[in-house]
Amino acid sequence: MSVAKSFVSALYGVAVAEGTIHSIEDPASKYLPALKGSAYDGVRLKDILQMSSGVRWSEDYADPDSDVARLGRVMASGSSLLNFVRTLKNDVKPGTFNRYCSADTLVLGLVLEAATGKSLAAYTQEKLWQPLGATQDAYWLKDNYENTLTFGGFNATARDYARLGELYRLGGKFNGKQIIPSAWIKDSLTPDAPQLIPGKRSNSDSTMGYGYQWWLPEGQQHDFSAIGIFNQFIYVSPDKQIVIVKLSASRNYAKADKESSWRENETIGFFRQIAESID
Repeated sequence: MSVAKSFVSALYGVAVAEGTIHSIEDPASKYLPALKGSAYDGVRLKDILQMSSGVRWSEDYADPDSDVARLGRVMASGSSLLNFVRTLKNDVKPGTFNRYCSADTLVLGLVLEAATGKSLAAYTQEKLWQPLGATQDAYWLKDNYENTLTFGGFNATARDYARLGELYRLGGKFNGKQIIPSAWIKDSLTPDAPQLIPGKRSNSDSTMGYGYQWWLPEGQQHDFSAIGIFNQFIYVSPDKQIVIVKLSASRNYAKADKESSWRENETIGFFRQIAESID
């Protein structure tokens, strides 16, 4: 599910390094003119990477009328994902509020496919899967119009998921080769605006911090994580030199809007105990 979002961030690191994406200061509509007139018209790619696009959005999985539920129906029917994002409107000024929004990652994927002229599957194979020496095939889901479900449509094995975590733990280097620039890794994990800093704050819908499609938990452990609905994780602790992948699912996930239902902070705490015991 949303663990896929962190793979998209990694691909952006490659695209920026190679000049395919000139700068994340560029607006998304520069690369995908079809976004003009939508909530993403003129919004920086950086703000979208940081879930601070300003788009009006509800990611309430228990509400059948929420925006993410509407997106799920588009996904299930194979309808155009691009047409869906073109219907979205702004809510707040971009770059001021951290609101988790799966449509943001969907736009990132649409932009990347437009900029590279390649499907996300082909780009992932070339820039990540082969360089990482993945041992199994992986799959991206698509709609009926060849648009990729970048917000949560990536399927891979646990060991190959762990390769992304290890790549980030090692600062973008894998098997002696720099796959993603170390500067991108650092920037991806650095909250550089008030709404992104871990802790309870009025300008975010989460107490976790946020980077470029990576979660930054509270505390001084310098760890970070990719997190998917139902509690899938790639957890990385550079200090403890450990990567943990969890693909099991919580059947009660998000049935209520409280931590006892989400259990994400609890799971992070569990991973930290594992890392501490191994250390």
